[in-house]
Amino acid sequence: MNDYLIKGGTVYDGVSHTPETQDISVRDGVIQDVGVNLAPRGAKVIDADGAIVAPAWIDIHTHYDGQVTWDSELNPSASHGVGTIVMGNCGVGFAPVPPGGEQDLIDLMEGVEDIPGTALYEGMPWGAWQSYGEYLDLLADRTYALDISSMVAHGAVRNFVMGARGRLNEAATKADLDAMSKIVEQALLDGAVGFSTSRILGHRSITGEPVPGTFANDAEVLALASALKRAGRGVFQMIPSSTLGEGRPGFEEHTSLSNEIDLIAQLSHVSGRPATFTLFQVDDWQTQWQQALAKVRAHNASGAQIFPQVGSRPTGLVFNWQTYHPWMLKPTYLKLKDLPLDEQRARLRDPLVRAALLSEANDVSGVAPGSMTFGIAHAELNFDQLFELTGQSTYEPIAAEAFSHKAKASGEAGAAYLLNYLLQDHQPMAIMFFTNYADYNLDAVRAMQLDDSTVTGLSDAGAHVSLIFDAVNPTYQLTYWGRDRQRGDRIDLGYLIHRGTARNAELFGFHDRGHLAPGKRADLNIIDFERLKLGDLEIRQDLPAGGQRLMQGATGYAATLVNGVMTRLDDQDTGARPGRLVRSGA
Repeated sequence: MNDYLIKGGTVYDGVSHTPETQDISVRDGVIQDVGVNLAPRGAKVIDADGAIVAPAWIDIHTHYDGQVTWDSELNPSASHGVGTIVMGNCGVGFAPVPPGGEQDLIDLMEGVEDIPGTALYEGMPWGAWQSYGEYLDLLADRTYALDISSMVAHGAVRNFVMGARGRLNEAATKADLDAMSKIVEQALLDGAVGFSTSRILGHRSITGEPVPGTFANDAEVLALASALKRAGRGVFQMIPSSTLGEGRPGFEEHTSLSNEIDLIAQLSHVSGRPATFTLFQVDDWQTQWQQALAKVRAHNASGAQIFPQVGSRPTGLVFNWQTYHPWMLKPTYLKLKDLPLDEQRARLRDPLVRAALLSEANDVSGVAPGSMTFGIAHAELNFDQLFELTGQSTYEPIAAEAFSHKAKASGEAGAAYLLNYLLQDHQPMAIMFFTNYADYNLDAVRAMQLDDSTVTGLSDAGAHVSLIFDAVNPTYQLTYWGRDRQRGDRIDLGYLIHRGTARNAELFGFHDRGHLAPGKRADLNIIDFERLKLGDLEIRQDLPAGGQRLMQGATGYAATLVNGVMTRLDDQDTGARPGRLVRSGA
């Protein structure tokens, strides 16, 4: 029986920011009533006294495009109360795909999103689809712990139509534009919830080539925006070239059609649809996010529908001796890497071996230039933004906690200090922030979250599986911003819940969820807020072909219901799989 009466919970309905103590009755996957002293009428009663009841989270920026073909639970999102995900972000995806063309799309996803290519090659049922509609049909036949939806990706469309010319970012011809526009329109009619593209130079395939579409001219993206207009549905998602620093002209005060925000506004006008783009604070442009938001507000006042997508904390690269670290391409490490960890540590206790490791140049022979291994090994380490990382890290450390200060106090160079730290027996982790922490506090993040034009996203769930794990953001938002922050003002809990539920649902046209009201889907969380916290960090080898990934669970989710079915109980998967593919226009 999947009929429930949730009694006496503190209900945040996703729309109102003010909670009320209420009962919620659920029958056949739908909320029947919300009120006081509701009768059970044969339903199973869940005592929610003292607990928060809120809509299940809607995560609008994920990369589960491959994982959905082999995994039904969809962790880490399922562990953090997510009820609906949007994948296909950043211009990378797996449909359409020409016959025998899967390797090009695997190389693209592996390079951009750091998902092991072997897992994608061996885990996905290649040959089961060519068109985007066929890819969705494959997913529609499967069941999940949560609902999934997908955007059609520029990189895959360009690759399908233009082949090598598209992958090399040659200019599209009129015939190319017509073909791509038709594919995008059909994909939207088949159920895509949007179209995504990336213009950032750091997004490259495993071979080092920029994502197809990185250099697409205005005519190309406007032609694709017109496909959204004809279909009458979908969100246009973009990663601007200037997301992490100066790329193309981006956020200058003097506007022009080449300015990226101006272009995004034009895309919204041409498509008649909402547009969303990634916005961070970065060290090089510490206050440019403020200018960006001012420009967005001006465009929206003139009829555009632009929703900058902002995160909840700094984005950081995680270093651990088992996953990624700066010495992965040093000859000394390459000689030791196949030894057991304990033996590696023992060998590296030799001062001469350690000195060699710290002084050697990288050996790049046989290493893909677009791989994360290549990137991390060549990255410039910013010890002023490097910090210890544990499962209970606040992501708001003070400047004195940076490794630059700790190294100076110990009389060591920064690299030597980091090496010694990572080689400790308890396998510690460190994180190097590269967004949202220019001021050594999260006040800029709070201001971006409080801006009426923005939406909350950027979890990247399913991607960067051994390097970044912001998929835990729904839980982090509630615990840190809603309860635990000590270094500045917090954010109202009802407002946080609204942004993670009804606001994201509205953006993507998911009108049946995100709001605890009669007639809406029974996608909801029952949360023991006093007990809610992030779990320990761990490394799992549970991807296809033995691939490993970072994982972090949570405690405090008493229950999660998706479509009225209990998918999690006391932080454990129940095995129920009520989740389905959500198509646009459904």
